[in-house]
Parts: sequence; C-alpha cells; structure tokens
Amino acid sequence: MNRVRWSVVVPEATDKALRTYLAGTGMKKGDISHFVDEAVQLHLFDLVTDKVKARNKQFNQDEILAAIEEAVSH
Repeated sequence: MNRVRWSVVVPEATDKALRTYLAGTGMKKGDISHFVDEAVQLHLFDLVTDKVKARNKQFNQDEILAAIEEAVSH
C-alpha cells in the first residue's frame, strides 16, 4: 500500500492526550499515524452515512428495506 506524508497541526492538549492514551495502551510513537488514519476513516464513514440518511429521510423506511431485501435476494 502506498503511503503519503501529512503535516498536521493540533492543539498541544490534543497531542498530550493522544500520546498519553497510546502510552497507556502499550502503543508507540509511530502508532500515531495508524490512530489518525483510523480516526479519519471512521469520521468520513460517519459523514457519508449521515448524508445518505438525510437524503433518504424523504422516503418511506419500509419501502427502502423492501427494496434492499429484493435487491440482495436476487
């Protein structure tokens, strides 16, 4: 997997809290990248699902579930 380097700036309190958390779980300094990657992916997932939920709010929930059931049963 290809990697890219980011430069990010966070408040000192956030840095301290994250490093304290990682140290308490046995993780090392290099694990900050993994933590940030996972956090960004989770946040993006939440943003996308919130957008889809808002878009689909106008539709009847039972109709949506019936359409999904029909689509996956074929």
